[in-house]
Amino acid sequence: MIHGQYGQPYTFYTTTEEKRIDRAVPSSQIRFLFKFTNGMDKNVVYSYGQTQLVNNRYTRVNMSSNTIENVFTGAINFLPNGYWEYEIYEVSWQIANPVLATGTAPINETDVLSPPSSSKGIVQGLVELGKLYIKQPTGGEEVQYDSYTRPAQTNYVYVS
Repeated sequence: MIHGQYGQPYTFYTTTEEKRIDRAVPSSQIRFLFKFTNGMDKNVVYSYGQTQLVNNRYTRVNMSSNTIENVFTGAINFLPNGYWEYEIYEVSWQIANPVLATGTAPINETDVLSPPSSSKGIVQGLVELGKLYIKQPTGGEEVQYDSYTRPAQTNYVYVS
């Protein structure tokens, strides 16, 4: 399970390299498309990880918190806070420096860009799935409770 704090930059560590599908291209030509599904309202949000670092044992991906979401820049808004499911899709390019933009990068796992071109990404398939928990900021919780303060003196109830 991945944990995050709402409103803070998100850093996800995943194991995508060992499950990689397109091994014909170097890891620099691979980007990861994240699909997040909220556990309560089933809202779906997509985002490409930014500044990804692919190692042999793990992949580190960064995203930013923003109320204006953008699938290409990694800006995401995890509202409502709580539990989310995530799916990571491998997208590969045939060119050395892939561009994440409309027309060159798929916006979801079923998007097929046409006409085919080496500068357009192709969704290879699902490489990882799991759970994500986004914690609400302290003091900004959606549900807040008042604590009971014990009275200083004895409180008797008389029944007549």
